[in-house]
Order: sequence, then C-alpha cells, then structure tokens
Amino acid sequence: MNWKALLEVVLVFVPLSFLTVGGGQSIVADVHRQSVDVYGWMSNAAFMDLYALSRILPGPGALLVTLVGWQAAGLAGALVASAAIFIPSSLLVYGLAHLWTRFREKPAIRAIEAGLIPVATGMVLAASCTVLRVAEGGIWAWVVAAASTAALMLTRVSPFLLLGLGGVVFLVALA
Repeated sequence: MNWKALLEVVLVFVPLSFLTVGGGQSIVADVHRQSVDVYGWMSNAAFMDLYALSRILPGPGALLVTLVGWQAAGLAGALVASAAIFIPSSLLVYGLAHLWTRFREKPAIRAIEAGLIPVATGMVLAASCTVLRVAEGGIWAWVVAAASTAALMLTRVSPFLLLGLGGVVFLVALA
C-alpha cells in the first residue's frame, strides 16, 4: 500500500470537503489543479475521462473525487478520497444545522447565506471554465457553452435538445 499517496489524497480532499458549498461541481477546478498539476496523478486527458465518467454514472457530483482517489492510490485511494470528501463537511453541516436553526432570523445569518450564493456560483463557473479549457474543444466549445447557457437562461428549451445540438455542431465543425 502506498502510504505517501494516501496521505496526499487526504491532504487534498479534506480541505476541499469544506469548499463543496455549491456541491461537488464547485471543486472541480481545484481537483483538476491538484491531481494534474500539483501531484501529477494523471494527465489532462485522463482527468477529462474521469470527469466524463463521473457525470455519466449515477451518484453524487463528488464521485469524481472517488475516481481521482482510485487513480492516485487504487482501491484504498478511492475509499480514502471518498471518506475525506464526505466526512468532514458532513460533520460540519451537522453541527452548523443546529446553530442555523436556532439563529435563523438573525441578520448575520441572512448575510452569510447571501454571501455564500455568489461564492458558490463563482466556484461552479470556475469549474465550468476548467472543464472547457481542459477538454480542448477550442473556440467551438466556448461558443456552444455560451449559447447553451443563454438558451437555458432565456428560454424554456430542453437541455436534451441542447445536448443534441451541441453534438451536431461538433460533428459539422470537425468534419
């Protein structure tokens, strides 16, 4: 068993556990940076494969963390990464839930909630930009992403239709 790799997994994912404010998607940018650039557990292409797999499979958005742990240190790495991402934030939320309920009407609590919304949104946006950059889809990926975002925000178009149209755009652009 590679104890050094397991320790690295813990050191990466315990702090990130506390940043999952916007869900598992909010930490994708830093998971990529740590796993590819800092620790070199995988290449950009391997990261994108794991990211795509984590989106296709059912389960929590943080499934990517389990897959990265597997890549870093095998089955033990997957288990340690999963525990490191879920246990610390779960314990924190459990403890804070009691305080939040007790002081729900206080102005400070409402201010904290209002402040967390843009932070979580920014983290999800950073994750989206990281995925677009790493996917190497070029300008077409950015155009399709921007058009899809606008369509989803301004209309009631089905996301399934946009997925299909995105695929057609890349078939035509790369043909």
